[in-house]
Amino acid sequence: MNAPALDTGNTAWMLTSTALVLFMTLPGLALFYGGLVRTKNVLSVLMQCFSIASIVTVLWVAVGYSLVFTPAATPAMNAVVGGLGKSFFAGVTRGALSGTIPETVFAMYQLTFAIITPALIVGAFAERVGFAAMLIVAALWSLLVYFPVAHWVWGGGWLQQLGVLDFAGGIVVHVTAGVAGLVAAVYVGKRKGYPSTPMPPHSLTLSAVGAGMLWVGWFGFNAGSALAANGAAGMTMAATQVSAATAATVWMLAEWVRHGRPSVLGM
Repeated sequence: MNAPALDTGNTAWMLTSTALVLFMTLPGLALFYGGLVRTKNVLSVLMQCFSIASIVTVLWVAVGYSLVFTPAATPAMNAVVGGLGKSFFAGVTRGALSGTIPETVFAMYQLTFAIITPALIVGAFAERVGFAAMLIVAALWSLLVYFPVAHWVWGGGWLQQLGVLDFAGGIVVHVTAGVAGLVAAVYVGKRKGYPSTPMPPHSLTLSAVGAGMLWVGWFGFNAGSALAANGAAGMTMAATQVSAATAATVWMLAEWVRHGRPSVLGM
């Protein structure tokens, strides 16, 4: 059987997808959340997204990639978390391949998922948590929750061994971020002054721009998860566009019927 060879078409698509998914966080998610908070907290939210992107990158290179995608020493341990054989990208050389793409590209693509997941949680406690606390929680959450769960589902852990399929992060990204966001919101509680003090969004223009960036970036997030420029990527891209457009249209029509006009925030 021939060894996998580098496919330049797949590599080009994955390089593009990696940039698109990072684009979802910086600047997409940062602008989306930044426009929804009050004026005094805009820079705080932007800083949180940028700092998460930075610290998660460092953690990913140091131990994250290895813990997710490197087998542990024993099958019992590997069911829970991976090993440290590729810490600090040991062995991830220029010529190393993951399937038909460079391993460096695969590692960077997976990094963008690791970045956006804790960044999604920011919206649950925006304006109510100090920067230092946020940064510590994001780092610890990545180490203790995201890396193990990603290994369970994508790195040969116990969920993958049971046959669980997660094509583009429905479990690894959205379930983990959703649960963490709910727990954080309950723990932190309501904003001071809510609901007696008006707290309108700072700029729906920024939020709409950020949402548009998220929509565009999702083609890399979803279609890129095929890890190749093939029919699966094409079908996923079509499903991504049609589902997003359908959801936006239905919500717009529902608001139109209920309130007499649609809103950009709702859409």
